[in-house]
Amino acid sequence: MQAAFDDDTRVTVVGGGFGGLSAAAYLARAGADVRLLERHDRLGGHAGMLERDGFRFDTGPSWYLMPDVFERFFGHFGREPSDYYRLERLDPQYRVFWKDGDRVTVQPRRRNVHDLFESYEAGAGDALSEYLSRAERDYELAMDRVVYEDRDRLRDYVDTDLLPMATRARLFGTMDDYVSRYVEHPKLRQLLEYTLVFLGGAPHNTPALYSIMNHVDLTLNVFYPEGGIAGVVDALGDLAREQGAEIRTGVEVQSIRGERRSFELETEAGVERADLIVSNANPAYTERELLSSAAREHDPSAWDDRTYAPSAFMLYLGVEGDVDPLAHHSLVLPVDWDGHFERIFDRPEWPDDPAYYLSVASKTDETVAPDGHQSVVVLVPIAPGLDDGPERRETYREFVLSDLAEQTGVDLRDRIVVKESACVSEFAERYGDPQGTALGLAHTLSQTGPFRPGRRDGPDGLYYAGAYTTPGIGMPMCLVSGERTARAVVEDMPNARLAD
Repeated sequence: MQAAFDDDTRVTVVGGGFGGLSAAAYLARAGADVRLLERHDRLGGHAGMLERDGFRFDTGPSWYLMPDVFERFFGHFGREPSDYYRLERLDPQYRVFWKDGDRVTVQPRRRNVHDLFESYEAGAGDALSEYLSRAERDYELAMDRVVYEDRDRLRDYVDTDLLPMATRARLFGTMDDYVSRYVEHPKLRQLLEYTLVFLGGAPHNTPALYSIMNHVDLTLNVFYPEGGIAGVVDALGDLAREQGAEIRTGVEVQSIRGERRSFELETEAGVERADLIVSNANPAYTERELLSSAAREHDPSAWDDRTYAPSAFMLYLGVEGDVDPLAHHSLVLPVDWDGHFERIFDRPEWPDDPAYYLSVASKTDETVAPDGHQSVVVLVPIAPGLDDGPERRETYREFVLSDLAEQTGVDLRDRIVVKESACVSEFAERYGDPQGTALGLAHTLSQTGPFRPGRRDGPDGLYYAGAYTTPGIGMPMCLVSGERTARAVVEDMPNARLAD
């Protein structure tokens, strides 16, 4: 996308997450006078960083997936990711510990997955190859004709370019049903369905379209960026500034008044004026906290009826000694995880047999922990809206660490030198996430594609970018969201020129 504004149109971007930084970079390159306001001291939104006593933790996303999307994004500015950070392909990609004592290691480039699947179920290796071949074709089709295209409205799907998608009607069933066509063993199904955690869904409520995530995981592989995800955030901030965007941190927007060409944003430092606004704050927070009742597209209570992705019980632990056999990425899974998903989506309560994820970035990056120590993050998906008071957190922390010791043989309890946590309350208070969700709107069928909030769902001249809009959750999708929002801004400007 290239465009040129023929005047000094000022665009204010509210929020410096991946979607806001992407939109700021594209709009600045297009010639707009861009100012990004981030209320926290660091950019990144949910992709934050915590530093304590020589330890460093990525507080949000920790998997670098879909490298092709990052390459495409930087390529639009004549750059490459390697201009800003180095990538290391993880080997192993991750390790899975089941609670019956079984464990598997997944290697990159699909080196061992055929034999791994075959070892659990005769014929499953060849079935996986067929499954991944279909996932690759579906991924390329979905990215080229849906994700990278601006299809926010139902009428945008009445297009002959999408006819190949019609032959893939099976992808609009559930992941659970789709995966069961290929493999029957419950552990193999879990290996193909765990990626739904990244989308905030469950096997029974997420469309099979997201089988494309298995192509992302097993074929495109998992990487670690130099400096962690915080290093990627720094790169996006540098890129946006190089395009001419002004970025100010520690500036909280308290209210938004006006419309196109006459916006006023109230901050502690005074009033900021803008011709156009891109809100990277989620639409529920923007409407409820920043806009007047007359400017809202939805009744405030309408946001309570949405299906939200899980919240998370997060532990950030500085640990003395090694943590073998944990890998950089590890999953601890019950053999039957239906009960955990039920306690997230159907009967919200703290799970008593949880599935959880661990990140030990110090396995790859020695700079994130002092010598002889490890930087460990534990993430337990839980239902949004749960009571997470101090007593509950402390009890559950001890429960999870005990379970970790029992299931993996890694007992951290007497070796913790730094201990921090985050949960429902922090996601609600720090980011304004409804019910304290950690990810946003779940990717259920009724909240996918044109059924997610639109980027123009606000007063004239206010646009949305980020995980709540299309294409959805995840760092790569938020980069694309920022691009699409910038394109919408330019397309709506009568005095702007667009050229491919």
